[in-house]
Amino acid sequence: MTHDFDYDLIVIGGGPAGSTVARYAAEAGISVLVLDARGSIGTPLQCGELVPTNDEMRRLCPDVPDMDDLFQTPNHAISRTCDTMNIITPSGKSLSYNFEGYILNRVAHDEALVELAKQAGAKYLVKSFVEHVDENIVTLRNGDKHSAKVIVGAGGHKDPVRRKYWSEKSVNIPVKFELKDGDYGDAVELHFGSMAPGGYAWMFPKSRGANIGLGIQKNFAKGKPLNKYSSDFIDKYDGETTYKGAGSLPMSGTIKTFVKGNMMLVGDSAGMVLPSNGAGITIAMVGGRIAGQTVANHILNGEPLTNYEKMWQQQMGKVMKNSKRSFKIGSLMFRMPDRLLDLFFNRLTKGIVWRAVTCRKMFWIF
Repeated sequence: MTHDFDYDLIVIGGGPAGSTVARYAAEAGISVLVLDARGSIGTPLQCGELVPTNDEMRRLCPDVPDMDDLFQTPNHAISRTCDTMNIITPSGKSLSYNFEGYILNRVAHDEALVELAKQAGAKYLVKSFVEHVDENIVTLRNGDKHSAKVIVGAGGHKDPVRRKYWSEKSVNIPVKFELKDGDYGDAVELHFGSMAPGGYAWMFPKSRGANIGLGIQKNFAKGKPLNKYSSDFIDKYDGETTYKGAGSLPMSGTIKTFVKGNMMLVGDSAGMVLPSNGAGITIAMVGGRIAGQTVANHILNGEPLTNYEKMWQQQMGKVMKNSKRSFKIGSLMFRMPDRLLDLFFNRLTKGIVWRAVTCRKMFWIF
Protein backbone atom coordinates (compact mmCIF):
# COMPACT_ATOMS: atom_id res chain seq x y z
CA MET A 1 0.00 0.00 0.00
CA THR A 2 3.03 2.33 0.04
CA HIS A 3 3.15 3.12 -3.75
CA ASP A 4 5.53 6.09 -4.20
CA PHE A 5 6.09 6.62 -0.48
CA ASP A 6 8.33 4.83 2.00
CA TYR A 7 5.44 4.38 4.45
CA ASP A 8 1.73 4.92 4.70
CA LEU A 9 2.18 6.81 7.98
CA ILE A 10 5.02 8.57 9.76
CA VAL A 11 4.49 9.49 13.41
CA ILE A 12 6.80 12.10 14.94
CA GLY A 13 7.17 11.32 18.64
CA GLY A 14 6.97 7.97 20.40
CA GLY A 15 5.27 8.97 23.65
CA PRO A 16 1.82 7.74 24.72
CA ALA A 17 0.05 9.63 21.93
CA GLY A 18 2.45 8.66 19.14
CA SER A 19 2.82 5.03 20.14
CA THR A 20 -0.94 4.65 20.39
CA VAL A 21 -1.39 6.10 16.91
CA ALA A 22 1.24 3.68 15.64
CA ARG A 23 -0.29 0.68 17.37
CA TYR A 24 -3.80 1.10 16.02
CA ALA A 25 -2.69 2.10 12.54
CA ALA A 26 -0.33 -0.88 12.29
CA GLU A 27 -2.95 -3.27 13.67
CA ALA A 28 -5.13 -2.34 10.70
CA GLY A 29 -2.37 -3.41 8.32
CA ILE A 30 -0.75 -0.20 7.09
CA SER A 31 2.97 0.56 7.21
CA VAL A 32 4.07 2.84 10.07
CA LEU A 33 7.33 4.54 11.02
CA VAL A 34 7.77 6.30 14.37
CA LEU A 35 10.58 8.86 14.70
CA ASP A 36 11.77 9.97 18.13
CA ALA A 37 14.67 12.26 18.99
CA ARG A 38 15.38 10.52 22.29
CA GLY A 39 17.81 7.68 22.67
CA SER A 40 15.34 5.81 24.86
CA ILE A 41 11.60 6.47 24.70
CA GLY A 42 10.13 7.25 28.11
CA THR A 43 13.13 9.24 29.32
CA PRO A 44 13.63 11.80 30.58
CA LEU A 45 10.66 11.66 32.92
CA GLN A 46 8.55 14.82 32.49
CA CYS A 47 5.30 14.44 34.44
CA GLY A 48 3.54 13.61 37.71
CA GLU A 49 2.80 10.00 36.61
CA LEU A 50 -0.79 9.79 37.90
CA VAL A 51 -3.51 8.24 35.70
CA PRO A 52 -7.03 7.02 36.44
CA THR A 53 -7.75 3.30 36.51
CA ASN A 54 -9.83 1.94 33.64
CA ASP A 55 -12.95 1.96 35.83
CA GLU A 56 -12.29 5.57 36.85
CA MET A 57 -11.80 6.51 33.19
CA ARG A 58 -15.19 5.00 32.38
CA ARG A 59 -16.71 7.37 34.92
CA LEU A 60 -14.70 10.39 33.80
CA CYS A 61 -15.05 9.86 30.02
CA PRO A 62 -18.24 7.83 29.53
CA ASP A 63 -18.37 8.31 25.75
CA VAL A 64 -14.98 6.64 25.15
CA PRO A 65 -15.48 2.98 24.11
CA ASP A 66 -13.36 -0.12 24.76
CA MET A 67 -11.26 1.24 27.63
CA ASP A 68 -9.72 -2.15 28.43
CA ASP A 69 -8.39 -2.53 24.89
CA LEU A 70 -6.92 0.96 24.89
CA PHE A 71 -5.40 0.97 28.38
CA GLN A 72 -3.38 -2.21 28.91
CA THR A 73 -1.11 -0.97 31.68
CA PRO A 74 1.18 -3.85 32.78
CA ASN A 75 1.66 -4.47 36.49
CA HIS A 76 5.37 -3.66 36.35
CA ALA A 77 4.52 -0.16 35.10
CA ILE A 78 2.29 0.57 38.13
CA SER A 79 4.27 1.85 41.09
CA ARG A 80 1.26 2.23 43.38
CA THR A 81 -2.54 2.25 43.34
CA CYS A 82 -4.65 4.81 45.18
CA ASP A 83 -8.29 5.20 46.09
CA THR A 84 -8.30 8.69 47.65
CA MET A 85 -7.52 12.17 46.37
CA ASN A 86 -7.15 15.07 48.80
CA ILE A 87 -7.60 18.60 47.49
CA ILE A 88 -5.77 20.96 49.83
CA THR A 89 -6.08 24.73 50.30
CA PRO A 90 -3.27 27.15 51.20
CA SER A 91 -4.12 26.89 54.91
CA GLY A 92 -3.86 23.09 54.78
CA LYS A 93 -7.60 22.41 54.83
CA SER A 94 -8.31 19.16 52.99
CA LEU A 95 -11.31 17.94 51.01
CA SER A 96 -11.18 14.17 50.50
CA TYR A 97 -12.64 12.33 47.50
CA ASN A 98 -12.85 8.78 46.22
CA PHE A 99 -10.54 8.43 43.23
CA GLU A 100 -9.15 5.20 41.78
CA GLY A 101 -5.78 5.78 40.20
CA TYR A 102 -2.38 4.40 39.32
CA ILE A 103 0.87 6.18 40.07
CA LEU A 104 3.00 4.93 37.21
CA ASN A 105 6.55 4.03 36.61
CA ARG A 106 6.26 6.31 33.58
CA VAL A 107 9.35 5.03 31.80
CA ALA A 108 8.12 1.42 31.99
CA HIS A 109 4.64 2.56 30.93
CA ASP A 110 5.89 4.27 27.78
CA GLU A 111 8.18 1.35 26.95
CA ALA A 112 5.18 -0.98 27.18
CA LEU A 113 3.25 1.18 24.71
CA VAL A 114 6.20 1.05 22.30
CA GLU A 115 6.23 -2.74 22.57
CA LEU A 116 2.51 -2.95 21.77
CA ALA A 117 3.05 -0.84 18.67
CA LYS A 118 6.06 -2.89 17.55
CA GLN A 119 4.11 -6.12 18.03
CA ALA A 120 1.44 -4.67 15.74
CA GLY A 121 4.11 -4.04 13.08
CA ALA A 122 5.22 -0.43 13.60
CA LYS A 123 8.88 0.43 13.04
CA TYR A 124 10.77 2.79 15.38
CA LEU A 125 13.83 4.94 14.78
CA VAL A 126 15.25 6.61 17.90
CA LYS A 127 17.92 9.33 18.02
CA SER A 128 16.10 10.73 15.00
CA PHE A 129 15.69 14.48 15.40
CA VAL A 130 13.27 15.93 12.86
CA GLU A 131 14.76 19.00 11.19
CA HIS A 132 11.74 19.90 9.08
CA VAL A 133 8.59 18.55 7.44
CA ASP A 134 7.58 19.42 3.87
CA GLU A 135 4.33 17.97 2.58
CA ASN A 136 5.01 14.21 2.55
CA ILE A 137 8.73 14.29 3.38
CA VAL A 138 10.34 14.32 6.83
CA THR A 139 14.01 15.35 6.91
CA LEU A 140 16.16 14.40 9.88
CA ARG A 141 19.07 16.38 11.29
CA ASN A 142 21.51 13.81 9.87
CA GLY A 143 20.12 14.42 6.38
CA ASP A 144 18.07 11.23 6.06
CA LYS A 145 14.67 11.63 4.46
CA HIS A 146 11.53 9.54 4.94
CA SER A 147 8.24 9.93 3.11
CA ALA A 148 4.65 8.94 3.90
CA LYS A 149 1.12 9.54 2.71
CA VAL A 150 0.13 10.88 6.14
CA ILE A 151 2.28 12.53 8.80
CA VAL A 152 1.18 12.79 12.43
CA GLY A 153 2.79 15.26 14.81
CA ALA A 154 2.94 13.74 18.29
CA GLY A 155 6.03 15.58 19.48
CA GLY A 156 4.54 17.70 22.27
CA HIS A 157 4.13 21.46 22.43
CA LYS A 158 7.29 21.96 20.32
CA ASP A 159 6.22 19.49 17.65
CA PRO A 160 7.71 20.40 14.22
CA VAL A 161 4.44 19.78 12.37
CA ARG A 162 2.55 22.08 14.71
CA ARG A 163 5.24 24.77 14.53
CA LYS A 164 5.20 24.88 10.73
CA TYR A 165 1.59 24.31 9.79
CA TRP A 166 -0.41 25.69 12.73
CA SER A 167 -0.36 29.31 13.92
CA GLU A 168 -2.79 28.87 16.84
CA LYS A 169 -1.23 29.51 20.24
CA SER A 170 -1.73 27.48 23.43
CA VAL A 171 -1.25 28.44 27.07
CA ASN A 172 1.75 26.35 28.15
CA ILE A 173 2.35 25.91 31.86
CA PRO A 174 5.93 25.10 32.94
CA VAL A 175 6.22 22.35 35.55
CA LYS A 176 9.01 21.20 37.85
CA PHE A 177 9.03 18.13 40.06
CA GLU A 178 11.24 15.84 42.09
CA LEU A 179 11.18 12.19 43.04
CA LYS A 180 11.81 11.85 46.77
CA ASP A 181 12.43 8.91 49.06
CA GLY A 182 10.20 8.51 52.10
CA ASP A 183 6.75 7.42 53.26
CA TYR A 184 4.06 9.87 52.17
CA GLY A 185 0.90 7.90 52.92
CA ASP A 186 -1.59 6.43 50.47
CA ALA A 187 -3.61 9.41 49.18
CA VAL A 188 -2.70 11.60 46.22
CA GLU A 189 -2.73 15.34 46.90
CA LEU A 190 -3.60 18.37 44.76
CA HIS A 191 -2.80 21.80 46.23
CA PHE A 192 -4.35 25.03 44.97
CA GLY A 193 -3.52 28.62 45.86
CA SER A 194 -0.61 31.02 45.93
CA MET A 195 1.95 28.21 46.16
CA ALA A 196 1.16 27.48 42.48
CA PRO A 197 -0.53 30.56 40.97
CA GLY A 198 -2.76 29.75 38.02
CA GLY A 199 -1.90 26.05 38.27
CA TYR A 200 -1.59 23.52 41.04
CA ALA A 201 0.92 21.55 43.05
CA TRP A 202 0.88 17.81 43.66
CA MET A 203 2.19 14.99 45.79
CA PHE A 204 1.70 11.51 44.32
CA PRO A 205 2.99 8.69 46.57
CA LYS A 206 4.81 5.83 44.88
CA SER A 207 5.85 2.38 46.08
CA ARG A 208 8.98 4.05 47.42
CA GLY A 209 8.84 7.79 47.90
CA ALA A 210 6.73 10.21 45.90
CA ASN A 211 6.53 12.40 42.81
CA ILE A 212 6.19 15.99 44.10
CA GLY A 213 5.93 19.11 41.95
CA LEU A 214 3.90 21.98 40.57
CA GLY A 215 3.01 24.04 37.53
CA ILE A 216 2.23 27.75 37.35
CA GLN A 217 0.98 30.35 34.89
CA LYS A 218 3.84 32.82 34.59
CA ASN A 219 1.55 35.83 34.18
CA PHE A 220 0.09 35.01 37.62
CA ALA A 221 3.49 34.66 39.28
CA LYS A 222 4.16 38.36 40.03
CA GLY A 223 7.77 38.06 38.90
CA LYS A 224 8.63 35.17 41.20
CA PRO A 225 10.51 32.45 39.26
CA LEU A 226 9.26 28.89 38.86
CA ASN A 227 12.36 27.55 40.62
CA LYS A 228 11.45 29.49 43.75
CA TYR A 229 7.84 28.25 43.74
CA SER A 230 8.94 24.66 43.22
CA SER A 231 11.62 24.69 45.92
CA ASP A 232 9.29 26.38 48.43
CA PHE A 233 6.67 23.67 47.91
CA ILE A 234 8.81 20.59 47.39
CA ASP A 235 11.11 21.35 50.33
CA LYS A 236 8.13 21.08 52.69
CA TYR A 237 8.33 17.33 52.19
CA ASP A 238 11.14 15.53 53.99
CA GLY A 239 13.14 12.95 52.12
CA GLU A 240 16.16 12.67 49.88
CA THR A 241 15.70 13.81 46.29
CA THR A 242 16.53 11.05 43.81
CA TYR A 243 15.51 12.76 40.57
CA LYS A 244 14.68 16.25 39.32
CA GLY A 245 12.59 16.85 36.24
CA ALA A 246 10.81 19.56 34.30
CA GLY A 247 8.42 19.93 31.42
CA SER A 248 5.55 21.93 30.01
CA LEU A 249 1.82 21.28 29.70
CA PRO A 250 -0.59 22.92 27.23
CA MET A 251 -3.39 24.02 29.57
CA SER A 252 -5.79 25.89 27.27
CA GLY A 253 -7.35 22.68 25.93
CA THR A 254 -7.53 21.38 22.40
CA ILE A 255 -6.82 23.58 19.42
CA LYS A 256 -9.54 24.28 16.86
CA THR A 257 -8.48 21.78 14.20
CA PHE A 258 -6.28 18.68 14.26
CA VAL A 259 -6.03 18.10 10.49
CA LYS A 260 -4.52 20.12 7.64
CA GLY A 261 -4.17 18.29 4.35
CA ASN A 262 -2.15 15.14 5.03
CA MET A 263 -0.93 16.48 8.40
CA MET A 264 -2.46 15.60 11.76
CA LEU A 265 -1.74 16.48 15.39
CA VAL A 266 -2.32 14.35 18.48
CA GLY A 267 -1.57 14.50 22.20
CA ASP A 268 0.11 17.59 23.67
CA SER A 269 0.73 18.99 20.18
CA ALA A 270 -3.06 19.17 19.72
CA GLY A 271 -3.65 20.45 23.26
CA MET A 272 -5.08 17.13 24.46
CA VAL A 273 -4.63 17.90 28.15
CA LEU A 274 -7.62 18.52 30.42
CA PRO A 275 -7.02 22.06 31.72
CA SER A 276 -8.90 21.63 34.99
CA ASN A 277 -6.73 18.75 36.25
CA GLY A 278 -3.70 18.45 33.95
CA ALA A 279 -4.57 14.92 32.81
CA GLY A 280 -2.73 14.23 29.59
CA ILE A 281 -1.48 10.64 29.33
CA THR A 282 -4.80 8.85 29.02
CA ILE A 283 -6.39 11.70 27.06
CA ALA A 284 -3.53 11.59 24.54
CA MET A 285 -4.07 7.86 24.16
CA VAL A 286 -7.78 8.36 23.46
CA GLY A 287 -6.82 10.78 20.70
CA GLY A 288 -4.06 8.47 19.51
CA ARG A 289 -6.41 5.54 18.99
CA ILE A 290 -8.88 7.69 17.04
CA ALA A 291 -6.07 9.14 14.91
CA GLY A 292 -4.50 5.74 14.20
CA GLN A 293 -7.80 4.17 13.21
CA THR A 294 -8.72 7.17 11.05
CA VAL A 295 -5.41 7.10 9.17
CA ALA A 296 -5.80 3.37 8.52
CA ASN A 297 -9.34 3.87 7.22
CA HIS A 298 -8.10 6.75 5.08
CA ILE A 299 -5.34 4.64 3.52
CA LEU A 300 -7.41 1.49 3.09
CA ASN A 301 -10.89 2.85 2.37
CA GLY A 302 -10.55 6.52 1.45
CA GLU A 303 -12.14 7.82 4.66
CA PRO A 304 -11.50 11.58 5.12
CA LEU A 305 -8.84 12.40 7.70
CA THR A 306 -11.20 15.00 9.15
CA ASN A 307 -13.30 12.15 10.56
CA TYR A 308 -10.64 12.15 13.29
CA GLU A 309 -11.97 15.48 14.54
CA LYS A 310 -15.58 14.27 14.41
CA MET A 311 -14.79 11.13 16.40
CA TRP A 312 -12.83 13.16 18.96
CA GLN A 313 -15.82 15.43 19.48
CA GLN A 314 -18.12 12.44 19.95
CA GLN A 315 -15.86 10.79 22.51
CA MET A 316 -14.21 13.72 24.30
CA GLY A 317 -15.99 16.92 23.25
CA LYS A 318 -18.19 17.28 26.34
CA VAL A 319 -15.40 16.47 28.77
CA MET A 320 -12.97 18.93 27.15
CA LYS A 321 -15.61 21.68 26.99
CA ASN A 322 -16.39 21.30 30.70
CA SER A 323 -12.69 21.20 31.57
CA LYS A 324 -11.96 24.39 29.62
CA ARG A 325 -14.82 26.14 31.37
CA SER A 326 -13.65 25.01 34.80
CA PHE A 327 -10.12 26.18 34.03
CA LYS A 328 -11.34 29.65 33.07
CA ILE A 329 -13.41 29.95 36.23
CA GLY A 330 -10.54 28.58 38.31
CA SER A 331 -8.09 31.04 36.79
CA LEU A 332 -10.32 33.88 38.01
CA MET A 333 -10.68 32.33 41.45
CA PHE A 334 -6.96 31.72 41.84
CA ARG A 335 -6.32 35.43 41.53
CA MET A 336 -8.07 35.79 44.89
CA PRO A 337 -6.07 36.02 48.11
CA ASP A 338 -5.48 32.69 49.84
CA ARG A 339 -7.84 33.58 52.68
CA LEU A 340 -10.76 33.95 50.25
CA LEU A 341 -9.82 30.76 48.45
CA ASP A 342 -9.87 28.97 51.80
CA LEU A 343 -13.42 30.18 52.35
CA PHE A 344 -14.54 28.73 49.01
CA PHE A 345 -13.16 25.26 49.76
CA ASN A 346 -15.67 23.92 52.30
CA ARG A 347 -18.20 21.15 52.85
CA LEU A 348 -20.93 23.07 51.02
CA THR A 349 -18.82 23.56 47.89
CA LYS A 350 -17.12 20.17 48.03
CA GLY A 351 -19.28 18.77 45.22
CA ILE A 352 -18.72 21.81 43.00
CA VAL A 353 -14.95 21.55 43.43
CA TRP A 354 -14.95 17.88 42.51
CA ARG A 355 -17.17 18.42 39.47
CA ALA A 356 -14.68 21.03 38.24
CA VAL A 357 -11.67 18.77 38.76
CA THR A 358 -13.40 15.81 37.06
CA CYS A 359 -14.54 17.88 34.05
CA ARG A 360 -18.27 18.00 34.64
CA LYS A 361 -20.56 21.02 34.71
CA MET A 362 -19.67 22.81 37.94
CA PHE A 363 -23.11 24.14 38.78
CA TRP A 364 -25.34 21.62 36.95
CA ILE A 365 -26.95 24.41 34.89
CA PHE A 366 -24.22 25.62 32.48
